[in-house]
Formats: sequence, structure tokens, C-alpha cells
Amino acid sequence: MLLSKKINDIKNNFEFDYKLLKENKINKSDIENKYLSRKGLINSLYSLLPTLSNTDKPEFGKKLNILKNSITNKIVSFIEKENSSDIDDVIDLTLPGKKFTKGSIHPITIIINDIKSIFSKIGFSSIYGPEVDTDYYNFEALNIPEYHPARDMQDTFYINDNVLLRTHTSSSQIHHMKNNKPPIRIISPGKVYRNEDISVRSYCLFHQIEGLFVDQGVSFADLKGTLEYFAKEFFGNDVRTRFRPSYFPFTEPSAEMDVYWGLKTDSDYKITKGTGWLEILGCGMVNPKVFDCVGYNSKNISGYAFGLGIERIAMLKYGIDDIRLLYNGDIDFLRQFK
Repeated sequence: MLLSKKINDIKNNFEFDYKLLKENKINKSDIENKYLSRKGLINSLYSLLPTLSNTDKPEFGKKLNILKNSITNKIVSFIEKENSSDIDDVIDLTLPGKKFTKGSIHPITIIINDIKSIFSKIGFSSIYGPEVDTDYYNFEALNIPEYHPARDMQDTFYINDNVLLRTHTSSSQIHHMKNNKPPIRIISPGKVYRNEDISVRSYCLFHQIEGLFVDQGVSFADLKGTLEYFAKEFFGNDVRTRFRPSYFPFTEPSAEMDVYWGLKTDSDYKITKGTGWLEILGCGMVNPKVFDCVGYNSKNISGYAFGLGIERIAMLKYGIDDIRLLYNGDIDFLRQFK
């Protein structure tokens, strides 16, 4: 009779505690420890079984097992219900699932890939040069010796007296020509660095693609024809271009190529300085002094080189009126480009 009373007392106590549990007045671990732990109330009753007669043991053992299973099932059911409620409070399962957007390729990368594809059709291979280079490759070998006025055209980031961040991808052609003999037909994409004021037209880091063709009998007409082909392939057959005489120490004669942007808005006037034209590249015939630096015989071969400004081309291609938009990391802006 004593054991039966204890079983009923535990059952009643549990019902009271379970009510407190549902009201968040006690926590799960407290009620589990109180009733189901090794020193809990249920196990304390099991220790009394040896005091019963062999006739009473099965009956009270069965009652204890029923009580233990009942308490265990209620606690487990409460935990499962509570976890389900937590999820329902956070997520409305009736709503459609979230859309996971795919990543997009940066417009600069898109432009570079397109240009590489266009030039590969006419036999140009892609090569890459170092972004951290020596004064020799960036200046000396390109006919820009120390104290040459052309160095003032490129405000350079120097690491020490001899090492710098390259100011143009033209240094790549020196690396390549020193290790390869003509004929050469390459383009070299990459980042370049100049200590320039940041504005709608310029940035301290930008991208170029250097182009180089060296062989026997290469002429300025070949250069112009190649760049006209590129402009029509990239911008369409209706594109308007022009060549203007210019100066680069590593090419002679030299020119710049412009593409017509237009003069429809105030922004157009600002970007093109009121001309309607935007320069996208510099070019020219390779200066014989450059060939001398790499061990070529300038009497037997000739060549042309050009340097494309990727950001300028991206602005023309996509109608971007501020170069800084390409670098500010605005995800919504970048998602426009496919």
C-alpha cells in the first residue's frame, strides 16, 4: 500500500510540475532531473522493489514502468512541440521559399573576356605579365630612361628605387619578346596603377589590354585595320571612330583612337570634355629602340602595339557615366550585367 501511495503522489506532483512547465515557470532540465535522473523520484521507487514479496513485485514493477513511460513521453512530446513552435514563430511555412540569386560576372571581366574572344579570332594569344615590376621593364626597356619627360605622364607608385607597381601593361611585351622570337601576336590583360586623382573619368587602379604584333612587313595600315575590326566587332558596324596623332616613347609614329560617345546630356559634356569623343586606346608602330632592348634586328622586322583602356570601353558599352561605379561594390549595380 505504501508503494502505491508513493506512485500516486509522484503522478500528482508531475501533473502539477508539467502545468508549470507549459507556463514556462520551470524549465525542461529541472523536471527531467527531478523525475527521470539516476537519483530522481522514479528510480527511488525502483529501489523499494526488493522489499516487496515475490507476488507484489510484478504488479508494482508494471505500475512503475507505466508511470516512467508516461512521464518520459510527456516530456518528449513537450520538447518536440516547443521546437516546432520556435520554427513556426520564425518562419511562415505558407510563404514561398527564398530565391537564391546566382552570382554575376563583374563588367570588367565581361569586357576582358569579350576582347580576348575578338582578338583570338585573328590569331592573338593571351599572355600575362607581373603587376609588380622593375623600373627596367616598366620604363627603361620601353625607351623611357631616367629623367625622361614621359615619366611625368605617369605618376608612379614606387615600392623602392627599382621596384614599382606597373603603370601600363606595355611592360608585358618586353617580358614576352625577351623569351620569344618573331612572329609574335599577343594580347596581355591586367591591372595597372597610377597615382591619379579619382574622378568620373579616372581611378588610381584600372585595367588595360596590351596588344603586340611583330613580324616582317608590318605597317601602320595593318594596325589601323586591326583596331577598326575590333571596334566594329565590339561596338557594332555603326560605331564611329577616329585616330589622332599622339606621342608614346615606345611607339613611333603614335596615335590615339577615340569612339564617339555623344553630346546629349550634361554628363556627356563632362565625360568627353565637350567633344563627344572618348579615348579608348593608344597605339603605334613599335619604336626600333624597343626592339634593340630585346635583341631583335629592327632592320628585318617591324611591329605595332596598342593599349586598350578597359574601364573606358565598359563605360561606352554599358552607358556608365562614372568610372567609380565599377569599384564601389554596389551589388544591385553589378547584377545588371550578364
